[in-house]
Amino acid sequence: MTTPAVGVLLPRDLPADQVLPFARRADALGFDELWVVEDLGFRGGVAQAAAVLAATDRVHVGIGILPAAVRNVAFAAMEAATLAQLFPGRVTFGIGHGMPGWMRAVGAWPDRPLTFLGAYTQALRTLLRGGTVHDDELGVTGVALEKSSVPDVVPEVLLGVRGPRSLAVAGRVADGTILAEPTTPQYVSGALAQIAAPGPHRVVAYGVAAVDDDESAALAAARPGLMWIGEPDWAPHLVGLPFADDLARLRASSADAHAFAAALPDEWVAELALAGTPEQVRARLAALGTVGATSVGLTPVGPDPVAALDQLARVVQA
Repeated sequence: MTTPAVGVLLPRDLPADQVLPFARRADALGFDELWVVEDLGFRGGVAQAAAVLAATDRVHVGIGILPAAVRNVAFAAMEAATLAQLFPGRVTFGIGHGMPGWMRAVGAWPDRPLTFLGAYTQALRTLLRGGTVHDDELGVTGVALEKSSVPDVVPEVLLGVRGPRSLAVAGRVADGTILAEPTTPQYVSGALAQIAAPGPHRVVAYGVAAVDDDESAALAAARPGLMWIGEPDWAPHLVGLPFADDLARLRASSADAHAFAAALPDEWVAELALAGTPEQVRARLAALGTVGATSVGLTPVGPDPVAALDQLARVVQA
């Protein structure tokens, strides 16, 4: 079995005074990667990445993801190139459509989202390699980074997308794809078939995670992290699972998201989350690696994410 790189997600709502301690602890515990998120109303992805890169020594930092339409591609390239020059080989730049409701709320949903994202990705990668971009779709004419600002180690550009047409765009124009949680082996396999990349393609799989010597305790801890599963946007994550229809019926009959999460059977939680004993979670990681995931980002759950890091790290300290 092939074991992917193991990373951890920095919770978007972590108190500010815990952000750098969380990053330093992840670095010290031996995680391969640390992923920061940018969701509307929370913290900015570039600022978080810069802070945690400066506060750590070796962990690779991924930004997953930045909505493309809210940043002019030339300025996004400047940010990515700056991080890559200051911290060579330690940063990955993830971009995507952004949640449509959020993007419309800020007036940044493009008329042709797929075309825009494809053009944006190609332009960003061109700029990071020292090229010049002319693109009417983006409204950019004759733009390039100054030679002194082009990074020697070019960061990978990944797309955080889930729909079949968006996955196909990722396969054509990006260095890899970020799959949001929950990521099952079936979801990775299905996504890779739609990505259909002609060459090497990185796949980062996020997953709700809990580790405990008591499997039941781990499953109970992970269950609240799955409370939104079953809504329409999450349908691709359930393809190929034998209980997908039953889960949809449970969602429809539940009073609210909390009631839905509480009613999830343990066997469903075990399939949807990376939860269990260290040995069980390692086996799940290996299963994801076998079907093509190159990295897995563990999403900590519970009231104390910093403390949860120590438990999650048991899967990388065997």
